Amino acid sequence: MALDRTTSQVLFDNGTHKCISFTSLVKGEGVQANQFLILNNGRAAVLDPGGDLTYVPLTMELNKYTRLSNLDYVMASHQDPDIITSMPRWLVYTDAMVVASKLWARFLPHLNSAFMSDRMKGNWLDRLVELPDQGASIPLGETSIKAIPAHFLHSVGNFQFYDPISKILFSGDMGASMVEDAAEPLTDFNAHIQKMKGFHQRYMCSNRVIRLWVKMVRTMDIEMIVPQHGTPFIGKEMINQFLDWIENLQCGIDLMDEQVFTCPA
Repeated sequence: MALDRTTSQVLFDNGTHKCISFTSLVKGEGVQANQFLILNNGRAAVLDPGGDLTYVPLTMELNKYTRLSNLDYVMASHQDPDIITSMPRWLVYTDAMVVASKLWARFLPHLNSAFMSDRMKGNWLDRLVELPDQGASIPLGETSIKAIPAHFLHSVGNFQFYDPISKILFSGDMGASMVEDAAEPLTDFNAHIQKMKGFHQRYMCSNRVIRLWVKMVRTMDIEMIVPQHGTPFIGKEMINQFLDWIENLQCGIDLMDEQVFTCPA
């Protein structure tokens, strides 16, 4: 499945269902981040839309594919600034529901100023879909998006989003890489490891959690793993190479020792 290397990349399109990736909207000093749009029969969901750095360029890109009035959901894999700090704008300028872990329900309102809160449509609790730890199926148009548990990878309340029509797993920070061009297709997995290894060793909690995640993912029918940073893994062979590698990676608390926990002089 080839990607069209433009400002937006159409990952999947069967006429009534479409998945689009935006890889180059972050300008300036912010870390590269991908944003995503899923469309089904005219209804829309935005995944991990980012913050103020990306809100305006993202909405301009979205308008090429759909109207903001068609947006049903803004889905957040976790609470990081590059994931969901644009939340107040979506609450004011659209009717979309915010989908996030129940663990962040009382924290996300801290992103909202009193000025924006007074202007949002409805109150906060009416606009939030709180995901339980086991995940949920979220209706969109004539299909549904699956919120898949990915706790501690890296956030304590962390979800990935699986689209059963395109068979794409939008994996958040799992599989993230630091690359010059996130739209560049990945062809050499071994060379790609160095663009992922340091990030995963620090940001993922532990190998035990990774192995639980890998076991779950191997039971799913996935054609593409698309992280929120960097390059997607396209096709069963590349996906299996990634799973084989990450399954054995020591990371997070596996690498912590008393040398780290030493009081500075």
